[in-house]
Amino acid sequence: MKALDAQTLEEWVAQRAIFCLRIAQSLHLEPTTASFLLPVDLPGVARLKQEVKRNMDIISLCNCDAEYLEVSLQGSWVSDGSSKDVGVFVTTMNYGTEFFLYKLWQESEVCGSLIVDGQPSAFRYQ
Repeated sequence: MKALDAQTLEEWVAQRAIFCLRIAQSLHLEPTTASFLLPVDLPGVARLKQEVKRNMDIISLCNCDAEYLEVSLQGSWVSDGSSKDVGVFVTTMNYGTEFFLYKLWQESEVCGSLIVDGQPSAFRYQ
């Protein structure tokens, strides 16, 4: 099976801009950060700290309190400009780091589950 070719963020934005021009849709790009919380005692946090050292321009960590660590990603918010609430956050990182962050986030969702109004729920950082 052939792997998909990776695109740079600039190539992706250029293709998106051409697409928006062709369909007469606005394109709004804004540099920003996206953040989520992870429990500090989550297995894999030590490895995450090593990943941050290799990706300091994209990922940063900040201790929120004794229980949680905030993971922040540098990137861009892409939307049509009509609403700040609707769009997509994009960033550039290698696949291994992305997959590792995704797995940590999934694990935190399992570890952070609780019962709200008698129904299972999960912590969500928004």
